[in-house]
Order: sequence, then C-alpha cells, then structure tokens
Amino acid sequence: MQSLTVEPPRIRPIVTALFLLILAPLLSACGINAIPTYEEQAKATWAQVENQYQRRADLIPNLIETVKGFAAQERDVLTAVVEARAKATQTQINADQLTDPAAIQKFQAAQDQLSGALSRLLVTVERYPDLKSNQNFLALQSQLEGTENRISVARRDYIDAVRVYNTELKTIPGRWIAALFYPEAEEMQAFTATAGAETPPRVDFGQ
Repeated sequence: MQSLTVEPPRIRPIVTALFLLILAPLLSACGINAIPTYEEQAKATWAQVENQYQRRADLIPNLIETVKGFAAQERDVLTAVVEARAKATQTQINADQLTDPAAIQKFQAAQDQLSGALSRLLVTVERYPDLKSNQNFLALQSQLEGTENRISVARRDYIDAVRVYNTELKTIPGRWIAALFYPEAEEMQAFTATAGAETPPRVDFGQ
C-alpha cells in the first residue's frame, strides 16, 4: 500500500515574515539606522572641508603672481607660501581615514602651515601701497577672505557632525546597536585648536 506524504504547512516563512514586519518599525524606532546616517553626514561635511581648502589653494597661484609684480624682493615670504601650498595639496585624506588621529593631525598641520604663510604674506603687503590698491590684488584678497570664512563654517559643521556621530557610538542605545549591527564602526576625529593660532604673525619692518 502506497503511503501518502503530507507536506508540512509552510508556517515558518509566514511567521518569519510577520516577525520581520513587527521588528522593522521597532528597530527603526530605536535608531538602528542612526549610526550609518550620522556617519554619512559626517563624511559629507568632510567633503565640504576639502572643497573649501582646495578653493583656497586654487586662488594662491594668482595671488603669488600678483604680489611678485610689485614685491618680487619678498622672495622668502613668497617661497614659503608656494612650499606650504605644495605640502597642503599633497597631504590629502579620504573619508575612510577620518577615524585615524594621525591622518587628521597631519592634514591639519599642513593646512595650518599654509594659513600661517598666507598671513605673513598679507602682512608683508602692507609695505607696498601700490600693491594694496591694485584691483586684481584686492579682488584676490576678498576671495581669500571669503574662502577663509567658508573654511571656518565647513570645519564647524564637520566638528558638529563628528560630535553627533561619536555621541551615538558612546551612548545607549547606539552603543548596543553598534555592537550588534556595526561592530566595525569607530569614532571619527575632529579638528583640534592649533596652538598660537589666535596670535597674528609679527613682521619686523626694520623700523
């Protein structure tokens, strides 16, 4: 006598689907997507930091050529700016390195060196009234000032985005969620205050 094979009811897939439907909004409510969301926001703000620093670097060659036309004898100051720009443009980091303190420190040091060299150049310009009144120089100076403001805003936004992301990794329930779903997540590094950055460079005019 041939036995009949009865297939078990397909209850498990249905239960699994129902479980996922119930679990999805609960996970969403507890912030399971917060960590990758905050991480992407921090990376996006970092891209703006890089864009503004690149904008500044792009202005410098024209600034150097303009200053040389009136103050070619300021060779040391001009050379310092050129060398600092070269170092700053060569010192780049990608979004995956934002968790590396050494990479952020190196990037910041290169940009701070360029900022200092530019400051010394602009102070030196005070010796040359004709240069100070040159329309091309005034336009470049205005663009540099605007770019410095944009850099400050971009850095502030990045620091804030990193704070939000790092706080999520440190606090509950984000800490638990990271351990379960994002074990590879690491804290990102923000900029630090540069020693002496608040003090303008002093230039000896020989007077």
